Amino acid sequence: MLNAGDFLQNRYEIINCIGSGGMADVFRARDHKLNRFVAIKVLKAEFRSDKEFVSKFRVEAQAAAGLAHPNIVNVYDVGDENGIYFIVMELVEGITLKTYILSKGKLSVREATGISLQVASGLEAAHNNGIIHRDVKPQNIIISTDGTAKVADFGIARAASSDTINSNVMGSVHYSAPEQSRGGFSDAKSDIYSLGITMYEMLTGRVPFDGDSTVEVALKHLQEEIISPRELVPDLPRAIEQIILKCTQKSPDRRYQSMSLLIRDLKESLVNPNGDFVRIAPENPKGATHMYSRKDLEEINRRSQEMDTWPGLFEGSYDSRMNYPPEDEPLEDDGYYRNDQAEYEPDDLVPEEEGSRRRSGRREKGSSSEKVVVVISILVACAIGGLILYLIIHTFDVFGPGGSAKMTEAAGNVQAGSVSETVTVPDLRGKTEHEAQALLKDRGLGYKYLGETSSNEYASGQIAEQDTDPGTMVEKNSRIGYTLSIGSAEAITVPDLTNKTQSDAEQAVTSMGLLVSVDNTRYSDTVESGHVITTNPGAGSTVHEGDTISLYISQGQDTQSVKVPDTQGKYKDDAVTILSNSGLYVYVASEPSETVAQNLVIRQDLAPGSTVKTGSSITITVSTGPENAVVLNPDGGNGDSSQTAGGTWMCYSQLQAPSDYTEGSTVRVSVVQNDTEKTVFEGVTSFPYLLNVEGIPGVSTGTAYVYLLDASGNTQSTTRYDGIQFYEQ
Repeated sequence: MLNAGDFLQNRYEIINCIGSGGMADVFRARDHKLNRFVAIKVLKAEFRSDKEFVSKFRVEAQAAAGLAHPNIVNVYDVGDENGIYFIVMELVEGITLKTYILSKGKLSVREATGISLQVASGLEAAHNNGIIHRDVKPQNIIISTDGTAKVADFGIARAASSDTINSNVMGSVHYSAPEQSRGGFSDAKSDIYSLGITMYEMLTGRVPFDGDSTVEVALKHLQEEIISPRELVPDLPRAIEQIILKCTQKSPDRRYQSMSLLIRDLKESLVNPNGDFVRIAPENPKGATHMYSRKDLEEINRRSQEMDTWPGLFEGSYDSRMNYPPEDEPLEDDGYYRNDQAEYEPDDLVPEEEGSRRRSGRREKGSSSEKVVVVISILVACAIGGLILYLIIHTFDVFGPGGSAKMTEAAGNVQAGSVSETVTVPDLRGKTEHEAQALLKDRGLGYKYLGETSSNEYASGQIAEQDTDPGTMVEKNSRIGYTLSIGSAEAITVPDLTNKTQSDAEQAVTSMGLLVSVDNTRYSDTVESGHVITTNPGAGSTVHEGDTISLYISQGQDTQSVKVPDTQGKYKDDAVTILSNSGLYVYVASEPSETVAQNLVIRQDLAPGSTVKTGSSITITVSTGPENAVVLNPDGGNGDSSQTAGGTWMCYSQLQAPSDYTEGSTVRVSVVQNDTEKTVFEGVTSFPYLLNVEGIPGVSTGTAYVYLLDASGNTQSTTRYDGIQFYEQ
C-alpha cells in the first residue's frame, strides 16, 4: 500500500486504494489545490526500474491527456516524483459495464443502445484527435452514478498518425478485432469491432467467442462466423442486429468506416427499430485465403502474454480462461488456419516429398524476385534516411539561427553517448504569449499552443494553463503546451428544459454557446418519450460558455419493477452501488447530523422494501457530521472547530478508525478529563465514530481512547486521540 506521507504531500492526500492489478495501483485521493477528489494511478514499485514498463505506463497518459469529453475519463495530471510514476484522473463514482452486465444478466435494447451511443461518442472524440483505444471492452467502460458511460484506460492506445500501426499489443482477446490478433494494421475500425462485441454482450449476456485458451478465442475471431444475436434473443429488433453484425465483420472494409456513421445508425434504430437501413458491403469473391502456422499462433500467444501485465484500470486481472497453455504444450494440429485475407504457407509445414504442393502455393525463387527485393530494400532505406533527416532538421532547427551549432552540438552528444540534459519547467501563467515563448526558448524548451479558455484569474492574452506543472524536470527540447486566456467568461443560467423535445432542447443549449451530451437510457411515467426529463446541471444553475449540459431524454414508461433496498446507515459509496445495481438512478443530498456519523446515509426518499419501476430515481441524504464537529485522527491531527454559546459543556468530534480496526470488531470508547476516564460506548459500531458526549463543566479539553476487544472482552490494542475539545453550550 502506498504511504500517503511519502507521495505528493503538498498537492494530493491519498485516502485509500480502490484498485490493484497488473502494473499499477489506483488510489482515491483529494486534490488540496482544487479541493476535489481524484483517482491516482501509480506504477508499482517492482516495475519502476524497467524502462519498457515505464514507457507503457506513460503511453496511457499521453494518449488520453489531450482528450476532454463527457464520455471519457479525464486525465488531469501526469508525471513522476521521487521515482514514483503517476497519472491523476477524474474519479468516477460508479461500476464497470462488465459488473453491470453480470448483475442484470443482459440489458434492454434501449438501455444498451443508450450506453453504446455514449461510448461511441467518446471514441469518436478520441478518433478525431488521432487516438485509437485498442482495448474497448466492458471492463474499460464505467457507468457513473448519474448514468453516464465513460471510456477508461487508454493503456494500449496509440496515435493513429503513426506510419507503423501494426501494433505489437493485443487487448482482451474476447473483444479484439481479427487484425489485432493477427498483428496487422489496426485503426478506428478495430475499435468499432470491439464496440460491436461489447454491444453483443450487453444484449445477450455473453461474448460471441469463448474457449479454454487465448489462442483458441483469437482463432475463432479469425475463422468463425459470429452467431447472430437474434438466435439468442429472438425479440431483438432487426436494426440493432444488423448494426452489431456490421460492426463485427472480419474484414475492416465491410464494417462502419467511422464512429459517426455508427452513431447515425444507432440513433435511427431508436426510432425505426425494425427498419432495413443498415447496409453491409458484399464479400469480395476474389478474396484470397490466409493460412496460419505454428509461428503465427506463437506470435498471437506472445503478444497476448504481454498484455497480461497491463489489465484494465478498474479490473484486477483478466478471466482465468484467457491464460495461455504452457509453452511446452504441443498444438493439437499442424494443419492450416484460414480466413479471407491473404495466402501464406510456411516451409516448416510442407514435407520434402510434397515439393510440388509447395511450389503451387508460393512464388518461384529466381533472379527476378531477388532484384525486386533489392530495389524495394533500397527504396525503404532511402525513405527511412529521409525521415531521420527530416526529424533532425525539425528538432534542431538546422536552417534557423544557430542551426549549425545546434546540429554540431547534437552530433557531439550522440557520439559521446551522453544522457539527455534536463531543465526545469518555468511558470508561464500570467505571462503574455510572447513572454512565455521567450522564456521557454531561453531554457532550451519548445512550445505548443493548445487553444483558448475563459479565466477569471488571468486577463485576456495571458497564459491561463500549461500542460506541464511549473518546477517539473523535463528533457531539454521538450515541448510545453499552453492555453491562452480570453478573459472572464460571462455566466449563463441553465434554462428549464423539462418536457421539451430533444431537438428543441439541443437547439436551445447550443444557441447559448454550450455543449450538449444526451442520455437516452432513462424512463419516465410523466414525461413523454423523446422529451427532456431533466438536465445536469439543473435548471437555474450557473455555467459558462463551452460547458457541457447533459440532457436526460425519456424513453417512455418502463414496465419492469424493482424492490427498493434499505441503505440507511450504510456508507455513501456502498449505498450508491447497491441502489445502482438494483436499476435505480441515485441522487445524493447531504446535511449535518448530530446522531449519524459523517458519510453515512441518514435516510432515503423511497421506502425500503417498496416496489418501484426500474429506472426510478431515489435520493439518499448523507450525513456531513455535526456542524461543529472536530475530525480526529489517531495521530492527534484535527480539523477546525468553532465555539458556540450555551450552558453545559459538550464534545462534537469524529474519531477516525484505528489502523488495526476491521469491520465488525468489538470496541470500547472512553474519554479522559482531569485524570478521570469515562466509558461512553462498548459494542460493535462503524467509523468514523461520532463522539457526542457531555464533559466536565469548565474543562475544555480531553483525550479519547478506542480499545479493540477480543471475544472475551480483553483489550487487544489501544488507540489514543488527543485534541478533544469541549464547548460551553
